[in-house]
Amino acid sequence: MNVVIESIKYRRSIRQFKPNMIEQDKIDQIVEAGLYAPSGRNQQATKIIIVKNKKLRDKLSATVAKIKGKPSDFDPFYGAPVVLIVLADQDFFTGIYDGALVMGNMMLAAHSLGLGSCWVHYAKEEFEMPEYKQILQSLGIGDNWVGIAHCVLGYIDGSVPQPLPRHENRVYSVD
Repeated sequence: MNVVIESIKYRRSIRQFKPNMIEQDKIDQIVEAGLYAPSGRNQQATKIIIVKNKKLRDKLSATVAKIKGKPSDFDPFYGAPVVLIVLADQDFFTGIYDGALVMGNMMLAAHSLGLGSCWVHYAKEEFEMPEYKQILQSLGIGDNWVGIAHCVLGYIDGSVPQPLPRHENRVYSVD
């Protein structure tokens, strides 16, 4: 089977990570894969923030847990030591879709490098908050960026779930 198709079929969302930090070259490769995602009119209207700082990572996690209505000890990042935040230009008509493609590329790249990943929502709500808008400003990112998602990354702690059968009646053909 083609290696790309095999990766697509067997990549799974991981919800238990080892605390070990990922090597920078692997993070760079994953981010680069995200930067090569297709984008509307090739505008590349997305940004990626790499978070390895444990204090900020834990603050992001606590905020997402609060938004989700979870207890304060719940970690929606499942122990992952690295969080890649994808943002999209809210004024560009395909920004949200472009951000989703960035996420998909990064998750496949992580899988290809033997790492686990999981898409964690609530970046939109998070980066609407003044304290997170200040983080964007401190990085030189303007106000017109909307959070798409968090791509949490790490070494898998446990076994990788097997793919479930695909639902039927999802493909139609017009010849």
